[in-house]
Amino acid sequence: MADAHAKPHHDYHLVNPSPWPFLGSVGALVTAIGGVCLMQYLKGGNFPVFGHNIANPWLFFIGLIIVLYTMFAWWSDTIKEAHEGYHTRVVSLHLRYGMIMFIASEVMFFVAWFWAFFDASLFPGEANQYARTAFTGGVWPPKGMEVLDPFHLPLYNTIILLLSGTTVTWAHHALLHGDRKGLINGLVLTVGLGMLFTMVQAYEYMHAPFAFKESIYGATFFMATGFHGFHVIIGTIFLLVCLVRAIRGDFTPKQHFGFEAAAWYWHFVDVVWLFLFSAVYVWASNGALIEGH
Repeated sequence: MADAHAKPHHDYHLVNPSPWPFLGSVGALVTAIGGVCLMQYLKGGNFPVFGHNIANPWLFFIGLIIVLYTMFAWWSDTIKEAHEGYHTRVVSLHLRYGMIMFIASEVMFFVAWFWAFFDASLFPGEANQYARTAFTGGVWPPKGMEVLDPFHLPLYNTIILLLSGTTVTWAHHALLHGDRKGLINGLVLTVGLGMLFTMVQAYEYMHAPFAFKESIYGATFFMATGFHGFHVIIGTIFLLVCLVRAIRGDFTPKQHFGFEAAAWYWHFVDVVWLFLFSAVYVWASNGALIEGH
């Protein structure tokens, strides 16, 4: 009789019925409903369900905990399968396809924010947009709006991200050549630069001469740059996990998809920032009142 625990002879791994897809879906649904409940709670409204008001913050945080736990457990299983030799060429290829499609979905996410920004900035005096024209004065940035100096903190953050793209490439090159010390040093620098970027952007937000709710300029600015900042935080955590795994000796020159996916994600974040810096900071500030000038 064949050993029930022997590895399969096919070139893919048949995972036993896993709870994570179902649990993740439940967590996402609870988080979405909980988000509505949280927003109703914050504005003092009601969210009646079967005669009970469920406008409270708890449902959102319960769903968030489920999602985070699912992410941790599912990725732990994926790492375990890699160590057990189940990540064959076919599985590795499909993991790469999955990461490519994920980044493609993120690209479309940012397309939405750029679309909103360019629609407002290229047509500030559109005849059909009476409220917009009245508020902007038919120009962009809106008449009298004081904006950030693109060649101060934004330029500093651009240099930080470009350097981080160099250090993560150095780490990848070191890994491919079996240089574990270079891999760790490159990841340490990349994580540090990612944290520095976040701190600089937080300082910039605290001293911005405009607010989110004051104008369409503030709304499009903070939505585009804020979501990018959120992606920087996620990418930094991603690389920090890779750093811990590198110290543990998990990666080899032939098997290191976890790090490769993190590097792809980080380069994607870098490219998005270059578009943001060029359009939202530099181009949109042309002819405007610059803070401190």
